[in-house]
Amino acid sequence: MFKHFYALGRLPVGQMNKTECAYEQEVLKPALHAGKIVWYLFEGVKLKLANNTFYTPDFIVMNADRTIEMHEVKGFWMDDARVKIKVAANHYPFKFIAVKRATKKLGGGWVIEEFK
Repeated sequence: MFKHFYALGRLPVGQMNKTECAYEQEVLKPALHAGKIVWYLFEGVKLKLANNTFYTPDFIVMNADRTIEMHEVKGFWMDDARVKIKVAANHYPFKFIAVKRATKKLGGGWVIEEFK
């Protein structure tokens, strides 16, 4: 089998990848227009987890009831990403969710995983 190749670098801070753009267009903007959420911001917060260890969620989202959620958009999980979101969920009083695009075979859309 062929080994999967991934880009070695990350996009510049403040620039969305294709999956994050799709999530914004397909989920966040329609929810904003429908009144389900009142505000969101891409890479709007940086959370301290430990000395020299930080986590920046992809989106901070304010729901219509004024509760705050942190949304992490994933194509796939790498190394410490899952650990960081679990640690953040244990340290901060926000709802943390990760979303991943569902395959067409499963009907498309987005799969949601909540961290507590």
